[in-house]
Amino acid sequence: MTEVPEPLKLETRVGLPADLRCLVEKYPREDWQTHPNLGEMARFWLQRHDMFRELGGMLKAGVADYREDKFASHDFARWFAPRLRFFLQQLQGHHHIEDTHYFPVFAKAEPRMKRGFDLLDSDHHVIHDALERNAQAGTSLLQALQANNGRERFSADAYASENEVLLAMLLRHLGDEEDLIIPLILDRSEEGLGVGI
Repeated sequence: MTEVPEPLKLETRVGLPADLRCLVEKYPREDWQTHPNLGEMARFWLQRHDMFRELGGMLKAGVADYREDKFASHDFARWFAPRLRFFLQQLQGHHHIEDTHYFPVFAKAEPRMKRGFDLLDSDHHVIHDALERNAQAGTSLLQALQANNGRERFSADAYASENEVLLAMLLRHLGDEEDLIIPLILDRSEEGLGVGI
């Protein structure tokens, strides 16, 4: 894994540096959906990102509702477990495909942006660690709910804290990843990059 300078670390980054924003300046977000080079792969990929945002928000809201007594413990556990499992598994699989297939293809196609793909790869390692902590906190919460041992609130608070950290990093990463990749696709086309479906 490449060493990332402090201002570019996922935990503190506020966006991509100027040298990696050259294509997004040429192809701003408001033009993406109507651009003729936004193909099926890019549309599917953006939908996956939107799904991760939605699921992360659902988990955050669900835990908040439980902490505010809007969910009975057993109802919350039944709602929470499959959503948490799906979110974590899908995110892990999504990152694996990006790391092993898409990032190398994109970095080879545009060597000036290799540093950006190295940055995104580094993000995945940081997010993986946060996913592990999120899974552990989620498991502890489910165990506390099942045991009904008075630790449910403490476990819910601990999970909410881990989830907050994960979501903040994930949202920053998804936005930066889109700002790097979608403009490259619009510039070269999926066919030109060899990533069409």
